[in-house]
Order: sequence, then C-alpha cells, then structure tokens
Amino acid sequence: MKRRKFVKNSVLAASAFSIVPASVIGKPGRRAPSDKLNIAMVGSGGRGEALWGAVNKSGLGNIVALVDVDSQRAANAYKSNPKAKRFKDYRKLEEIQDEFDAFMVATPDNTHAVIGMALMDLGKHAYIEKPLAHDIYEVRMLTEKAAEKNLVTQMGNHGSSGEGIRQICEWIWGDVIGDVTEVFCWTNRPVWPQGKPAPKGAKAIPDSLDWNLWLGPAQYTHYSPEYSHFKWRGWWDFGTGALGDMGCHIVDPAFKALKLGYPTEVVSSNTTTWVGDFVEADYSKSCPPSSITQLKFPAREGMPAVKMHWHDGGLMPSFPEGIDADTKIGNWDGGVLFVGSKGMLSAGCYGVDPVLHFPNNNKPSSLPKPYLKRVENGTEGHQAQWVKACMEGGETSSPFSYAGPLSETVLMGNLGIRSYQLKQLQEGKTPTSWAPYDYPGRKKLLWDGKNMKVTNFDPANAFVKRNYRDGWSL
Repeated sequence: MKRRKFVKNSVLAASAFSIVPASVIGKPGRRAPSDKLNIAMVGSGGRGEALWGAVNKSGLGNIVALVDVDSQRAANAYKSNPKAKRFKDYRKLEEIQDEFDAFMVATPDNTHAVIGMALMDLGKHAYIEKPLAHDIYEVRMLTEKAAEKNLVTQMGNHGSSGEGIRQICEWIWGDVIGDVTEVFCWTNRPVWPQGKPAPKGAKAIPDSLDWNLWLGPAQYTHYSPEYSHFKWRGWWDFGTGALGDMGCHIVDPAFKALKLGYPTEVVSSNTTTWVGDFVEADYSKSCPPSSITQLKFPAREGMPAVKMHWHDGGLMPSFPEGIDADTKIGNWDGGVLFVGSKGMLSAGCYGVDPVLHFPNNNKPSSLPKPYLKRVENGTEGHQAQWVKACMEGGETSSPFSYAGPLSETVLMGNLGIRSYQLKQLQEGKTPTSWAPYDYPGRKKLLWDGKNMKVTNFDPANAFVKRNYRDGWSL
C-alpha cells in the first residue's frame, strides 16, 4: 500500500493504561466525533464474529467493510452486516480508505503484521487480536508504527479490561503480599492438535477459500484441512502454540502488576508425540503438545528480580506450600500465582477472581481501596472501550505501547521452546530414539531485548524474524 499523510490530533500513550485526547479522529468537513466509528473488520468469521458482534451490540460503531479469505466462513458476518462491503483481500481496503476510520483484525497470527502495518500506514486506528503478531520483529514494527502514526490501539487480550487485573495491581502496588520474586502461570491449552507430523500431499482447496491469501507471508504449503480454521494455532508457520494463544491472557496480570519489561533469559523443555512408525516424519513444523518455560526479569522500579514459570498442555506447577489442600487455585482455562514475601495471590485465566493466600494466617488488617478506573462491562467492554477512545478520547487497557512488550515476552518464551526442538533436530534425534526426560540438549537463551537478539545461540535468532514469501513484506 502507498503511504499517505493522515493529519490528526496527537495521542498521549501511557504504558499501563493509555490516555488519548478527545476528538482524536474528528476531521473537519467530513464527520463529527460524536458520530459512530466506521470500522473495517478483517477476518470476519470465527473469532471475528465476537469482535464485530461486540461493536454492533455497543451501538457505537458501524461495520462498513468485511474482509475474509473464506466466504463460507464469513457467511454469518455477511448476513448480520448486510450493508458492509465485502472483500477477500485486505489490500482492497485502500480503495475505500476514506470510508472507514479504524480496523479490527481476527485472522491467524501469521497475517496480523502485514494487515496491521498496511492499515496503520493509512492512519487507521487499530484493534488486533493477541498475540499482536507472529514473531518478535513483527510485534516491534507494529508497536513503533502505532507510535509514529499517533493511533488509538488495543490488543485483544480482553482480560486486561477486567475487574480482576485492576484489583491485582492495587493489591500488589499496595504491598499486600510484599516483594514478589516468583510467578507461576499455566493453561490447559492446547485444546487443538499439536505434536503431530506435518501432513503430506495436497488436498482439494475448498471453493470458498483463497488459499494463497490465507497463507499470506508464510512459505507456500499445500492446502490441508489440518492447517485451517482453529487448527492453525498448533503449527509454527501460522500460529504460536499454547503459549502464544494464552500467554497474553494469563501473563497479562503479572506483566502489568509487576511492571515487567523485556526478560533477560529463557529456558524451556517440551514433550513430543508421534504416531506408529513414522520415524522420518517431520515434527518440526508442529508446536509441542506440552511445555515448561522459565523467564527471568531484572529488578525494576523498586521491585526485585522475578522468575516466571509457564506450564501448558496439562502440566502444572507444584501446589503451593502452606495453603489448604482443598483450596481452588486458578480455573479450568488456567491461572496465575504470585509468590510474595508476605503472602501469595492467585487468579484464574484472564485475571478473574483474584484471591489472597496467607499461609501463616498473617492477614493484613485492611486492603487498599479500589482506585484504578474500571472499564464499563469489564472484559465484555474491551472492544467498546477502544471504540470510545477512538471517538472521544479516554483509556485503552492494552494499547500497543503496553501490548507490544507483553507480546514480545510471550514470543520470547517460544524462542526457548523452538530452540529446544531445534537442538533435538541438530543432534539427529528422532521420536523413537530419545525421550524428553533424558534429553541433554536443553539450552538457556540469553536475550538482548532492546536489539531483539539471542546472544549465546545464534540459530534461535532465525525465529525472531521469519523470511517472507516472495511478494509479501511489511
């Protein structure tokens, strides 16, 4: 897409809760800020239905364009938004750029960055699902573009608009559990196939699907139903696995409350599964069925260094010492546990239902009163909050200035997981000749966050920035 200047009032971004001035998108001679926000929806089926559905329910926006590479997948979007223009290729939106003010993206991780960069270059305010992009370099570019263009942004980690994350921040910033030096995060994901050999042979492409556009910048791969729709999350070419999918939800409360930035090191291990005698099958394209990752963060803003432990695929951290055995920690989707010098704090996935734990029953006499501004309708108001900020100014819970470093941290964890897989392949391991518990190739990666570089294992840097297919670029 061609670049063009887009004149607007400046946006003031804050790292935790972003504040933007009123009348951000008002343009003399065209529309008043009090009118509805005109939005282009990219990725209109699947998860996209929740996004345009929330906009329609809020009554604050108009869905004026629907983009989806699969017309069958988008059928309900077409039916529910009959006045919206329809496209398969997001690049066609340039032709109607004066008809919309903002866009939302709910495509596979693989195409977040190319879509986001192109439309932000047109000066359009951005809402992009989590993680912000497929790899760390893409995330950094989106974050910098949003700042350059002074745009109102929001990542789709809706728990960031919830009551729970604000309560967690108030308690930790109020020293209720003391200095936090360790955090445990876990999820039941994946609930889609992972740890599988890559499918062989080409299958017939459905008539409704433009497979070339679905692939986007990924290297060409023959179509297989094993890749499409929800299953794409389990393949490195298109998704980012359990950590990429759920990390931005579950790590979010810790990242915000502990004021974390880039980690300095990561180490991971994972399991691998196989089928029958497929000794020569290619497992390198599939995310593992379960993994454990440890990230380290330095001291910052008066807070001590922190170790963060991630578990997925049904693996769980040890049950906390000193807490009654019947106490519920987290929820079905996962959870987070903060370990402090005075006590502990747990919450479910998305930061919901935070609970304080004091093993020695040394409870404080009082708790800090709520003082952080709450989002109307909480997690369900995440999309509406962004629309209001575009229209009137106000807060966004997860602007790219915050969501970018959060997403980079999550994807940094994937560097550890993918490097573990890479070491297995480098040493000639096959599914029948090694077991995870005796594998000696576990590698600690040292990370230079500012320069986006692993400093002690160069092969891992191939995962920081992938090579795009010919014809695609940021």
